Amino acid sequence: MAKEMTLIATTAMGLEAVAADELRKLGYADLKVDNGKITFSGDSLAICRTNLWLRTADRVRLKMGSFRAITFDSLFEQTKALPWSDFLPENACFPVKGKSHKSGLHSVPDCQAIVKKAIVEHMKARYGKEWFNEDGPVYKVQVAVEKDIATLSIDTSGDGLHKRGYRQLHSIAPLKETLASAMILLSRWRPEQPFVDPFCGSGTLPIEAAMIGQNIAPGFNRSFVSETWPLFADEWDRARIEVEEKANYDQELNILGSDIDHKMVELSEHNAMEAGFGGLIRFKQMQVADFTTQEQYGCLVGNPPYGQRIGDETEVQAICHDLGRLFRTYETWSFYLISSFETFETAFGRSASKKRKLYNGRIRTDFFQYFGRKQPRDQHGGS
Repeated sequence: MAKEMTLIATTAMGLEAVAADELRKLGYADLKVDNGKITFSGDSLAICRTNLWLRTADRVRLKMGSFRAITFDSLFEQTKALPWSDFLPENACFPVKGKSHKSGLHSVPDCQAIVKKAIVEHMKARYGKEWFNEDGPVYKVQVAVEKDIATLSIDTSGDGLHKRGYRQLHSIAPLKETLASAMILLSRWRPEQPFVDPFCGSGTLPIEAAMIGQNIAPGFNRSFVSETWPLFADEWDRARIEVEEKANYDQELNILGSDIDHKMVELSEHNAMEAGFGGLIRFKQMQVADFTTQEQYGCLVGNPPYGQRIGDETEVQAICHDLGRLFRTYETWSFYLISSFETFETAFGRSASKKRKLYNGRIRTDFFQYFGRKQPRDQHGGS
């Protein structure tokens, strides 16, 4: 099925540009970037590829249509006119969820009921039936009404894309996998460089770094709801083969995760094993102040305690101070740290080279980027 479709990759606030860059590298150039989403064009293979490869997006939606709707009659008629039967088989299960913001059609339950009824009427005309058992593949429909513009879409992902399949267990304040990947991509870390996370928690940053380093698709170890859709079966087989062909399992990596809590180290080791990186990533019980290295031109990426979830302010200040001392000691290393601690730079002892606003869940944070002395070009293969 090579027909061009309109797709939507949703993201957390602040990650839109990172996800858009990922899409461009996957070969999709026709992008429209908005708050929390990127709209782009692609065929059915694009659905499979983006679900498998996007590291920083939350999910991929198939856009069915968008139109102005200020009455329920208008919502019904325009929804019914969309090409639902091009995608939904006769036995499709199609639950409808909705949301409404700054719109005349503010009753979400009513919007959901009307969209459901409109799709059923469309299916009746297409399949010549009066009743549908809905015992087949699942097509989760969403109606989103924003300023009187209704957008109808179908979720192609199922579970959110941050659920890679390796983190069955996690720490008290886990870093979402999509945010961890964004931090690594923003750091411009290269797989031939050392990578250190001194606050590894459940191991998310080291594991995501290993997947990036070996070009392993983040969705390789999980399933997606659109894999059950009959129309896309061949494309999913093709996309899965591509994942294996593009992985570089021979890429050597120097990745270390450490944590002051031995239970977190054990948890990280467990999750790394689940992800297929047992023995490839090193984990060590250690406080950040004790970090030493003989390696040059490395990359330290971390999610230190903020004081909002774990750790009090005195502890957080001490950790920031230790990080600043390390940065001054290892001047060829670059540090990338996410924190909501308001006096982070003061405690660190230096203003960041660059800052970027990101959200860790609902916590507004800054991504502090401290650039170390640049590596001579002839020391990293001329890249």
